Amino acid sequence: MPGTALLIAAAPVTKSRLVDAASVLPVLAAVAPATLAGTDTASVVELADPLDPQTVLTRLRAAAMAPGPLTIYLVGQVHLDRRQRHLHLALARATPATMRYTGFPWDWFTQELRLRPAGSTALIADLHTDAESWQALREQPLDAGPGVALYGRVAPPARRRTPAAPAYMKALATILRSGHRPPLLPLHQQAAAQSLGDDAPDLLLALDPHAPPPSAAAAHLPQAPAAHPPGPDQPGNPHGDPHTDPHAAITAAVEAGRHGEAAALAASWEQTALRMHGPGSNEVIHWMEVRADLARFAGDPARSCETWLAVATARLTAGQAPDSPEVEAAADRAHHLWDRVRDPEAVRALGPALIRLRRQVPGRQRGTLTLAQRRLEQFHGQRVG
Repeated sequence: MPGTALLIAAAPVTKSRLVDAASVLPVLAAVAPATLAGTDTASVVELADPLDPQTVLTRLRAAAMAPGPLTIYLVGQVHLDRRQRHLHLALARATPATMRYTGFPWDWFTQELRLRPAGSTALIADLHTDAESWQALREQPLDAGPGVALYGRVAPPARRRTPAAPAYMKALATILRSGHRPPLLPLHQQAAAQSLGDDAPDLLLALDPHAPPPSAAAAHLPQAPAAHPPGPDQPGNPHGDPHTDPHAAITAAVEAGRHGEAAALAASWEQTALRMHGPGSNEVIHWMEVRADLARFAGDPARSCETWLAVATARLTAGQAPDSPEVEAAADRAHHLWDRVRDPEAVRALGPALIRLRRQVPGRQRGTLTLAQRRLEQFHGQRVG
């Protein structure tokens, strides 16, 4: 099956620049696409010094939706935003004061990659950071989500004022230029050995939850929250087995084109979670998110939008903050799906609820409320809201 390689080199163009990220792209470009992706044939997408988070999100989302293995090569610098202390990839316009709006939230990597089959996705990173973010990463190591392999390094704060070279990624690209891609762990170890000294203080990333990979069937869907599944005598377990993973059956139905069956299974498990854990619980919201994704897979953006609106509302009702990553992600997904609804009646039906949500949850992209109002005006012929 063809694969995809996504090359991202991002760093501020201001004095905040810590690494000459784009300098590695010519070296990576000299590697055959199939070698970059680890497949017989592959397509390569390159992002050099992207300006805004939405550009990165669009390319990442497209790559995540592509069939076949996906390898992301990421070079740049990461920083905490000053308000929420969340980690961001600094983009071209990013400054310490505006990181929340001009950087790319690390959470978006995990959000967009969570639906991919287990063992099919790898993120290889060569990252630099400042002193404050360095300390945070030492206390809370990076991860890319439960189904994604993460390899690379995070370099400590540099003492010199000139941008550093992405030595790890250049070494890795040089290895790949041979035309052979070793397994990721040996590849990572070779690149680290060639680019870093024995006493280098860099944080090495080597996290592969699927090595060797298990069955990939259940990883198309969001991971369930940590909870005991229904027992064999409890309602909602159609298999009578407490160890049965319903995600595998749902994924099999989706892959076979039985979208109605998949949606019915998810709805059944949502009702079970509702009886066991109550409204607004993590378990219930998880199955709502599964239903939203299933609607998208079935080509029904209106139903997916409606369900993501319900997810955002449920999280807010449960007491989550409007600027929490989970609430913002639900609002962004609802807006994204609404933009893809073409039926005028559905646009008009969903628009007011989205506008109400955007008043409360504007998200990180500026102007989302105005964009929603303008689109709804086009269908109503008058100002709404």
